[in-house]
Amino acid sequence: MDNFRTVLTATPASFNIGLRDGCFTIGSCFADNLGQLLHQHKFEVLVNPFGTSYNPISIHKVLHYAIQNELPTTDTYGELNETYFNFDFHSSFSALEANILQRNITNAISKSHSAIRSATTLLITYGTAWVYERKDNGEIVSNCHKVPAVQFNKQLLTQKKILESFKNFYQQLMILNPNIRIILTLSPVRHIKDSLELNAVSKSILRLSCHTLCEMYPQVEYFPAYEIVLDDLRDYRFYDRDLLHPSPEAINYIWRIFGDRYFTKDTATFVKKWDEISKALAHRPYHPTSAMHQKFLSNLLTQLEELKSTINVDKEISQVKNQIKH
Repeated sequence: MDNFRTVLTATPASFNIGLRDGCFTIGSCFADNLGQLLHQHKFEVLVNPFGTSYNPISIHKVLHYAIQNELPTTDTYGELNETYFNFDFHSSFSALEANILQRNITNAISKSHSAIRSATTLLITYGTAWVYERKDNGEIVSNCHKVPAVQFNKQLLTQKKILESFKNFYQQLMILNPNIRIILTLSPVRHIKDSLELNAVSKSILRLSCHTLCEMYPQVEYFPAYEIVLDDLRDYRFYDRDLLHPSPEAINYIWRIFGDRYFTKDTATFVKKWDEISKALAHRPYHPTSAMHQKFLSNLLTQLEELKSTINVDKEISQVKNQIKH
């Protein structure tokens, strides 16, 4: 046996993602990971604009807000310890004044509506099927905001409920942007708060739901980030120090497979070139005024100038020019 691991190979996707194709990522912290990599490589992308959200119902609900350009109802707002919050949004939206919270939410929804209307790709990452339901109105929350646990019922979503919730926002999305494609992913992060056993139950419900959605809708497909970490890498050295989240090496490995699957040849070539440029931009010399380093900067500036017609590199050009001594 020559190979001592099971390697997950990238199967061809039904569509490609180019630099100028608008992307929209939403969901768990893994949506941040992939979205930030797209952003760092100069893709047109809006990264998790409502903050991290883990369960499908809450993710679909804020997507409904974005698609319809609709504001949350008053009963989704709350106040605790002089801090105002909204049960459908991440704690990063919370504020000391209600009007500031409402303004931030309004801006995020408006920005998201514009982005999703023109996007070619929507990437959704589900994290858990465990949810918290408010006892006062039966609504599932995205974030409990440290409200006492006695005010919630914890429950496990069924596949039926996930599919129904997806259908509702999907039908609205197809009216707004009928050409958009959806990539579903399952977060490889373990939710041990629910116990490892119940985390496995939760992930299995989500994975089955993703599989069924791909069979139901031709514009939906699945990217196996979860399987890459658990079945391909399959080792604690590919986890962060908490032993729950993928390490930077694991995320970069997933990114390479993602690129192999979705990037055109030209896009893949650019991504490789931009990686080299990014390393050059991050270089910190011992002697910045030396002739050798100044020549290095001039060559780097030439490379950036050549990319001006393709991507926005104004910030990078300014960074290099500020280091060149005349």
